[in-house]
Parts: sequence; C-alpha cells; structure tokens
Amino acid sequence: MSVWMLKGTALVYLLAAVLQLAYLVTLQPGVRTWAQRITWGAFGLHTLALVVRFIEAGYTPVTNLHEALSFFGWCVTALYLLLQLRYHVPSLGAFATPVAMVFVLGATMMHGEVEPLPAALQSWWLPVHVGLLFLGDGAFAVAAAAGVMYLLQERQLKRKRLGALFRRLPSLDVLDDLNYRCLTVGFPLLTMGIITGALWAQQVWGTYWSWDPKETWSLITWFLYAALLHGRLTVGWRGRRAAVWSIVGFGSVLFTFLGVNFLLPKLIPDLKSLHIYTG
Repeated sequence: MSVWMLKGTALVYLLAAVLQLAYLVTLQPGVRTWAQRITWGAFGLHTLALVVRFIEAGYTPVTNLHEALSFFGWCVTALYLLLQLRYHVPSLGAFATPVAMVFVLGATMMHGEVEPLPAALQSWWLPVHVGLLFLGDGAFAVAAAAGVMYLLQERQLKRKRLGALFRRLPSLDVLDDLNYRCLTVGFPLLTMGIITGALWAQQVWGTYWSWDPKETWSLITWFLYAALLHGRLTVGWRGRRAAVWSIVGFGSVLFTFLGVNFLLPKLIPDLKSLHIYTG
C-alpha cells in the first residue's frame, strides 16, 4: 500500500517541480499560487505515505534505501516549506522542490517490500538518531540550493548584464541570510545526530566510535560545516565563499549518505561500512 502511495506522491512532486520551474520562467502569480498548493499537497501525501509505511512495518521507515531516499525527500520539503513561511522567497521552490522530487523518484525505483527489522536496529535510538541526521541534511540541501542561487545572481551582477534571471532571484543579502539560517538549523541537528549515534553504538557494540567509514565521513561533513559556521561567526565569511562551502558541504552529505555504501567499496574493496541499508 505505502509503495503505491509513494509512487502517486512522486507524480505530485513531479507536477510541483514543473510548476515551480514554470513560475521561475513566467513570474505569473497564478502559477506561483498553484505551485505552492501542489507542493504542500505533495508534502501532505508524502507524510501520509510515511505514516502508512510506519503502520505496515511497525518501525520507523528509514532502514532500507527505498525508505531512506523517501524520508530524505520528505525532510528537504519540510525544511523548504518551513523556511518559505519565514522568508517568502518564491524562486527558492524552483531549486529545492526538484531536489526532493529526485529523492522521492529514486525511492520508487528501489526495492520497497517491508522486511523484518534487524536486531541491531530494534531500538528507540533509531528514529531519534536517523531523524536528527536527515532533518539536518534537509536543511543543508536547502542551504546548497540557496548557494546555487547566490552564485547565479552574483555572476549576473559581476557581468553587469542583468538578464531575465536577475529579476527572478532575490537579492544577494537575502540569499546569504537564508544560507546562514539553514546552517544554524542543520548544524545543531547534525551534531545531535552524531552524538546520539555514538551513544547508540556504545549501547550496542560497547564503543562510542569505531572509525567506521560512514562514521568517519559524517565527522568530515561535521568539520566542513563547523568550519563554515566558525568562518561566518568569527572571520565574517559571507557571500560567495559561504555559498561555495554550502555546496561542497552538501556534496559531502550525499557522499556520506550514498557514496560510502555504493562508491567507496568499488574504490577500496576492503573498506566496508557496518552502516548499510537493508533490503
């Protein structure tokens, strides 16, 4: 049931992304209104699909790649909609919604059958640890989207050729502030996610840290965002540098999420993570 619901949700996400991009092109208020309505509708259907999946499985649905991709897409949409209520940046949807759509579409292509939960994951730590990490990653995804928008806007200003895209994107100050706000949301969530993971590992394996590849890359990602936050607060990093760091940081997020499990073993066959997706 939840698998078919997610496939239907993916189609709504696709429509939402098309409408968000259509607004960026046309700047028509009516298109904007429907883009937001459909995006909220996709988020609502997605939430319902996750609830149904939880009822079917009997555990928090984040254990296999189908579930993880779906939940990641939900987190991206949740953070985008939350920030949109605060900042009212219409063009942000054209950059954030397609990201969520890609994750959800990817989830529909993965094996989606409900499977028994491995013994090591049968803990209340699962929703706490994974929820914190994915919500933080959702904030970083929106920060990266704002970073891309910043670089596009800056490029037009430097060339002194203010094309059609210039009128469609917010000011550099707004984009830089949005990037910073996403960082202040995502970094504490990432930090708490790593801490809860260490506490869970101590309970299951008797050690807080084992230098597992996924743990190591999570720490690398943490240091990247810690450096960005430190630079902003003490050195005054703003603008282009902050935008680039946000994009690089999200690249590290994606590598931690997918690369460690699927790319790293091909590069270094003997280096495998215990943090694998079931199914």
